[in-house]
Amino acid sequence: MTGDQTALMRLRDVLERLLGPEGCPWDREQTPPSLADYLVEEVHELVDAIRSNKPDDVREELGDVWFLLLFVTRLMERDGRFTLEDVLDQAAAKMVRRHPHVFAEASFADLDALWANWEKEKKKEKADRGPFEGIPSTLPPLLRAYRINSKAARLGFTWSDADGVREQLNQEWQEWHATQVEDGDSAEKALDEYGDYLFTLVEYGRRQGLKANEALDRANRKFLNRFAKLSRLAEARGIDLEGLDLNSWNALWNEVKQRHEPSQD
Repeated sequence: MTGDQTALMRLRDVLERLLGPEGCPWDREQTPPSLADYLVEEVHELVDAIRSNKPDDVREELGDVWFLLLFVTRLMERDGRFTLEDVLDQAAAKMVRRHPHVFAEASFADLDALWANWEKEKKKEKADRGPFEGIPSTLPPLLRAYRINSKAARLGFTWSDADGVREQLNQEWQEWHATQVEDGDSAEKALDEYGDYLFTLVEYGRRQGLKANEALDRANRKFLNRFAKLSRLAEARGIDLEGLDLNSWNALWNEVKQRHEPSQD
């Protein structure tokens, strides 16, 4: 037995103890649905650790996710639905089946052809589902928009080139802007047009290899990092941020950018 297998068995033993007659009352009351939100939260914490480039935190959060995955699997096992072996065997078989260029003799001219085969295999596996039904409704909206646009592109339901996307993006901008200046437009109409603009913007970025969800996360982190530096600078100078006018805010902000990030905007 390898070290990985021993560690997996150790974690399963811990779980069995928690679920046993003398185990934890809270753990013993859990069900797969009750654990779903915890799993989502832990995955978000894992993603945060990965994007923050903190290996120690990544290791810890991976452990939390592994534990919850085993927890859900064990509850399913107890109900006689499937076993961990079933889960892992099915995953391995699926990856082999969807990668015939690696595990068989198939070859593809380019990535587009590879993706076309991927979609073909998925359609065989889930013949009763529409092309977009596999995209979870619980995904963050920007990530879901990316997946929808990506799926549509693989189906051929997209603009033929980047110029078409830019034209559509400009049209959506104009329609959204019109809701801001014309009398009688409802907030709901403005929200709809803003959503259309964002949806098209996600596709425009996707075509350039940019993921909107990741890009916005980077922008959020950049802003918060700069603001933390701005706050420390203001504190060192005895400046009360609450009483600043916009020009003073901008002066501090630009100083932080020039001092710490001279090559960035």
